[in-house]
Amino acid sequence: MPPTHDYHVHSTYSDGKFLYRMLRAAEDAGLDAVGFADHCNASAREEARERTYQLGFNLDLTYPRRRAAIDSLREQFDVRIFDAVEMDYDPRDEDEIRTFLDDAGFDYAVGSVHRLDGTNVHTEGFFAAKSETEQQTYVDDYFDKLVSLVDSELFEIAAHVDLVERNPALRGYATPSHYERVADAFERSRTVPEINAGRVLRDYGEIHPSPPLLQLLLERGVGFTVGTDSHRPRELRERLPVLLDHFEEYEIEPVRLFD
Repeated sequence: MPPTHDYHVHSTYSDGKFLYRMLRAAEDAGLDAVGFADHCNASAREEARERTYQLGFNLDLTYPRRRAAIDSLREQFDVRIFDAVEMDYDPRDEDEIRTFLDDAGFDYAVGSVHRLDGTNVHTEGFFAAKSETEQQTYVDDYFDKLVSLVDSELFEIAAHVDLVERNPALRGYATPSHYERVADAFERSRTVPEINAGRVLRDYGEIHPSPPLLQLLLERGVGFTVGTDSHRPRELRERLPVLLDHFEEYEIEPVRLFD
């Protein structure tokens, strides 16, 4: 079964392009279904709320409007559309996340660990200025949070499960022990990791998860959803064939959340 359901695409309701342009790209790429999982933060912590306001990621307020827009577009495109969300996860915010997801009623939720010490994992300069001991501690913290995310059972999908590998200042600190903990968590959870192509055609040049973690998860019988993590139409068109090849190379049949 080819991976023709892409569960991780963004729109202008966070940091992507117009819904109709992403849908046109999904059709062009031969997808049967696409899920809009725009960024969202439900934390009540002042630091997190201030950051959300600064970024303009307001899906916690605008999701009804996006839902109406999705409904209005369904008849215009020959592709199934999922109304989803990519939630920032921090263990301190679990109660707020659970309440928000219960109230919002998305088709599914993607959980992501994006920040360490209040800083986006992608911010190379911040982490490069730290000592090797501090860098190792940040990677330890990342995997602690990832395991908590999986154990929380709040999400159907866990996104880019070794995100720290994208940052050269944090790359290479992940250990077999980290991977064993992650594999244990997914093996006992309903949450499914994705194979994510968000940086495969950019500076990182790899697919998540990296081969050692991917192989371990496969050995544990863990399945994977497809996530191009596209923010622009061109990204969706270009990343999907790379993901197809990756699934074929590892002989993986993608998980579909819905029949």
